[in-house]
Amino acid sequence: MPMPTPEAPIRIAMWSGPRNISTAMMRSWGNRADTVVCDEPLYAHYLRDTKLDHPGALEVITHHNPDWRAVVAELIGPVPGGKAISYQKHMAHHLLPSIDRGWLDHLTHAFLIRDPREMLTSLAKVLHEPRLEDTGLPQQVEIFERVQTTTGRTPPVIDAKDVLENPRGVLSALCEALDVPFDEAMLSWPAGPRETDGIWAKYWYENVERSTGFHPYRPKPDTVPESLSEVLDGAEACYVKLHHHVITV
Repeated sequence: MPMPTPEAPIRIAMWSGPRNISTAMMRSWGNRADTVVCDEPLYAHYLRDTKLDHPGALEVITHHNPDWRAVVAELIGPVPGGKAISYQKHMAHHLLPSIDRGWLDHLTHAFLIRDPREMLTSLAKVLHEPRLEDTGLPQQVEIFERVQTTTGRTPPVIDAKDVLENPRGVLSALCEALDVPFDEAMLSWPAGPRETDGIWAKYWYENVERSTGFHPYRPKPDTVPESLSEVLDGAEACYVKLHHHVITV
């Protein structure tokens, strides 16, 4: 495939779950001169429709567009700034069942996964009793299988642990899978906030704002609460399906 250009851009939808390195990944892509990034564009719609009590929920709904149709029109429309690459950071669980899926066919998809045990122990500190759908993993599987069916190709999957252990290798392989040239600028970035960050950054992005690159991987010793054993089982089943296709370097 030809390399993306401003006249023929690529729109990358990176589907992740919560408590992952998705914001660091957004920093990585956002440090490319040829790329514009978009931060969780469906979050406002998700909060308005679910009425979940997230930090700053009303502020998010007020500041960002909660109309998914209007958001989608922008996501598949002209790429801002005449850039060759539009990188969209998506939380898979924000794709509610009521949202039509047809627009997904206009994007190039990739998937960022994390070991459910590490993700759930972290998520449980934020949500009192997280449900399987809160992990985003069932939605990632749904989107992944849809992409396989509609394109006849297997979209790239990367694991957060692999990225942290070998950023250059995994990002190079990801770019190759997406038919995008690798850029050294993806390996480090200036500290601080970005204008492209969601209004929720003040609640969630403190560590990322201090970062200048991917932190080395450190195993998490926490154990998953017994009350979440069924959620863990479901999450691991989804994770295994996706991990079977993970990029290895």
